[in-house]
Amino acid sequence: MTSLRRLIRPPITIADPPAGAVAEWDVAVPMRDGVRLRVNVFRPATGGPWPVIMCAHPYGKDDIPLHHRTRRGYRASFQYRLMRTAPLTHSAWTSWESPDPGHWVGRGYVVVNADLRGWGTSEGDPTVLSEQEGQDVHDLVEWAGTQPWSTGRVGLNGVSYLAISQWAGAAERPPQLAAICPWEGFTDLYRDFARPGGVLETGFFTVWSTVTGRRSGGRVDLRGPARDRPMVDRWWTDRNRAIEQIEVPALICGSFSDHNLHSPGSFEGFRRIASSHKWLYTHRGPKWATYYSPAGLAAQARFFDHFLRGDDTGILDDPPVRLEIRDDRSTVSRISAESHWPPAGIRWRTMHCGPDGTLGDDNATAGSVTFAARRGRAGFTHRFTADTDVVGPMLLILHLSIDTGDDVSVFAAVRKFRDGREVTFEGSFGFLGDTVSHGILLASHRATNPDQSRPGEPFHPHTSREPLRPGVPVRLEIGLHSSATRFRAGDELRLDIQGRWFHRRNPITGQFPAGYRRAGRGGCTLHLGPAGGCELQIPVLPPG
Repeated sequence: MTSLRRLIRPPITIADPPAGAVAEWDVAVPMRDGVRLRVNVFRPATGGPWPVIMCAHPYGKDDIPLHHRTRRGYRASFQYRLMRTAPLTHSAWTSWESPDPGHWVGRGYVVVNADLRGWGTSEGDPTVLSEQEGQDVHDLVEWAGTQPWSTGRVGLNGVSYLAISQWAGAAERPPQLAAICPWEGFTDLYRDFARPGGVLETGFFTVWSTVTGRRSGGRVDLRGPARDRPMVDRWWTDRNRAIEQIEVPALICGSFSDHNLHSPGSFEGFRRIASSHKWLYTHRGPKWATYYSPAGLAAQARFFDHFLRGDDTGILDDPPVRLEIRDDRSTVSRISAESHWPPAGIRWRTMHCGPDGTLGDDNATAGSVTFAARRGRAGFTHRFTADTDVVGPMLLILHLSIDTGDDVSVFAAVRKFRDGREVTFEGSFGFLGDTVSHGILLASHRATNPDQSRPGEPFHPHTSREPLRPGVPVRLEIGLHSSATRFRAGDELRLDIQGRWFHRRNPITGQFPAGYRRAGRGGCTLHLGPAGGCELQIPVLPPG
């Protein structure tokens, strides 16, 4: 009943717009080609000039609670009814996943919320994930940095697509851009979102691309090309930005609670950008509630106050990584400051799958386990004898054969159990029953590029297909997304391997709207033993 009640009436508190602030609506901003984009500007009523925090997106800058007031008060964004959230508060000026003007104007900032080209009230042809977006964000930043109310120091901020547009704009290196805060944003459309491991995402990607297509009047189509292009090609790479060109200071949120969408790309963004000053804020809390939380806002303020206002906040003395380790969905076991991601001092521990369903440190005896691709599962369990922090990506290496067809989708997950009951975690789309981590791979896409692989993270080019032959084992390397989880003495880690996604799509009890296309029928056999068996490599962080 709690889940149903939150879908009907999300736990969102909408505050009135702040006193002492001015809103300028639908201001025209000319781009380099003469097209005019439209922005809303929120600023203090007196004084100035002030530094600027900006966001740009296709979701409609004017779709804010102020314009959706009922007899019961302000109405929160409709998306909160589709995807569950923990309680949060923002002002009636705040659009979906954007920085809250009610908070930032009170701190002495101007907030600029922009409709991207062709969206909302902006002119031009709409696009998503395009090179044009980066150029437009560049021009928006330059405009904001040269207005009379601006100090000339502009920062970018926002969640999800509002983070993705930051990657695009910052890669264009606008001179007035002083800092960015991409709060969970993917960096590779194919690998992070639409076809992880080569498997087509048929849930949220379908919903998002369908809604985007309709709102663009049919001019934007992602769903068709994504469905028809199973291999990475120019169409896919054209939708990724050259984030190695980003040099401005960055505060990046990389959560462990959005494995189905933004988590992989956020960690990649932190690794790949060229910024001399960059910080990684990790957590496993609810996405939007964390962004608008006192702790999240304090981290953003510490960053922006230094790089936009010029305050000495002490952030330059902070280690680059804020690491949060959780015991369960709501219990934080440890918060520490680390010098690297994954943290320095990680010790890799290899555990072997046995035919008796155990997952142990010793080489397993030879044998095999067979499960049905459509509905079966193979599970292997390890019981910890001491408290253990598993922090970072995990790697599953297995040898698998199928008894029919030439391909199979493989889904692997690490789960946590205590006293016989599963301990679940926050997941994508507000799902409260997530695993510790998961990985996905279409077996015919098993080729790896060692030069681009890293410990725990095999790189699959996805540029060629290697069909399987019935009865012939193949070696698969499946990366499981980064996590930070404490297993206490007596807790069990269970590795599940199967041919379908782990959760139902039911919006009340499942992980709506996540879903993945299944490939393969018949039986799958895991070949176990010391000579090319099945092993899970986990990163263990020593006590600190």
